[in-house]
Amino acid sequence: MKEGDVVDDMTCPHCGKSLLADIMCEECKTPKVAQFIVSAFSKLIPFYICTKYGCKWHGLSKRDEHLIKIKIPRQEMPTQDPILRTNNFEEVPFGYNAEMAEMESARCMQCKKPKCIEGCPVNINIPAFIDLIHQGKFIEASKSIKRDNSLPAISGRVCPQETQCEATCILGTFDKPVAIGRLERFAADYERSMGSVEIPAKNAKTEKKVAIIGSGPAGLTTAAALVKMGHTVTIFEALHEAGGVLTYGIPEFRLPKEIVKSEINYLKNLGVRISTNMVAGKLFTIDDLLNEQGYDAVFIGVGAGLPVFMKIEGENLCNINSANEYLTRINLMKAYKFPEYDTPAPRGKKVATIGGGNVAMDCARTALRMGSEESWIIYRRSEKEIPARNEEIQHAIEEGVKFKFLTNPVKYIGNKNGFVKAMEVISMELGEEDKSGRRSPIPITGSNMIMDIDLVIIAIGAGPNPILFDSTPDLKLNKWGYIDTTDESGKTYKDKVWAGGDIVTGAATVISAMGAGKKAAYAINEYLKKS
Repeated sequence: MKEGDVVDDMTCPHCGKSLLADIMCEECKTPKVAQFIVSAFSKLIPFYICTKYGCKWHGLSKRDEHLIKIKIPRQEMPTQDPILRTNNFEEVPFGYNAEMAEMESARCMQCKKPKCIEGCPVNINIPAFIDLIHQGKFIEASKSIKRDNSLPAISGRVCPQETQCEATCILGTFDKPVAIGRLERFAADYERSMGSVEIPAKNAKTEKKVAIIGSGPAGLTTAAALVKMGHTVTIFEALHEAGGVLTYGIPEFRLPKEIVKSEINYLKNLGVRISTNMVAGKLFTIDDLLNEQGYDAVFIGVGAGLPVFMKIEGENLCNINSANEYLTRINLMKAYKFPEYDTPAPRGKKVATIGGGNVAMDCARTALRMGSEESWIIYRRSEKEIPARNEEIQHAIEEGVKFKFLTNPVKYIGNKNGFVKAMEVISMELGEEDKSGRRSPIPITGSNMIMDIDLVIIAIGAGPNPILFDSTPDLKLNKWGYIDTTDESGKTYKDKVWAGGDIVTGAATVISAMGAGKKAAYAINEYLKKS
């Protein structure tokens, strides 16, 4: 029987008895349905098919549904073979196919009070888009996500879901949580691959103009929200390509640049204007934007791009690089495609990356792909405290990155040509917890040792670049040199100016910057409506 067929009766092929029951269809409210008894994990349950329109449903109770859901294993995402992927810069995880996505979406409990939404910095309606995937409505699922997040293909790849939405997933209290990030990535990728990306309806055009300084995740999110509200939005980007850290910081194998460009093109099609090679503080000031160019509000999302060094002996030797410079050369300037792109890249046989965050993992994994024989992560705390995502650590281990925990460099040693040839390190032990709850590392006297190293990458964080502040002295800064704000919306102490992302919080995650951008957009919109 095909859906839509009308039949008079349905009989059992064995005994010839009618399978019709005097039950009204739950969907179309017509009488007579075919009733079957099926087995689900040793439990007999009724299953119904409407004989007129082919509607289908089962007679499971909510408790029965939950018992079945928790027996579905979390779907692991297929990845490139570790040996093969260290020889290319292609994306490591392949992503879900439709079958895997539907299977994973079936695990969602569809909670009445979904805590996963509370754990999402941009408050995506997670159960709604997962239910659409479960129904096979993949494009609709992506559109549902985009109501709250205009960059789902990016956040689905780099957002630390395990400490945010998935950490609050109810299923995670007694089993592995639903793979929310992987499902978000699937929906966004499916919509793009099918050529079904559409521009949503926008509010009526206003006469208000907003300038966004910086095209990283905070700036892009703010721009997307404001242009949908009807305002004219222009992003000013210092570099020659938009995307900020998404373009120059995160490697191709973790976030393909075609994905970033696709998401940025979506914003351009929304109506966002992007002007590159525009260095705020040099070519123009914030006051220029507000006074001479007639912008009604400004959002600052320039990130934290100033490298941080340890200020130890020998740090000025050749082949000691900041993570910012190293990754920018590889990613934005495409040094990994040399000589197709004439960009020299720092190289070494034995590489040490100092730090334990996602940026450190990116550097250490990139070094292997650039031909290094050994790639070490040097981290001053223990494995338990390392802040990088579990997935990134696991991928690094699979690829051959070596870890030296509770270790810190104290001196770099150079050769006669001024290049680093070795690194003196000292062992550490963990003392009392600091204000953030992390145990402070303490050097162990007399534990020094020498490591042969010919390339060092410093990935211990980044600070605020002072260029913009030098031209805007009335921007209030906090004791760490970041922009001080009056509230969660990112309102600064300068009139008509908001800020968000790393330039306010210090180095953090892509999704937290997006969350800050979204809050700022709503606050700016409220201000513009009243002005």
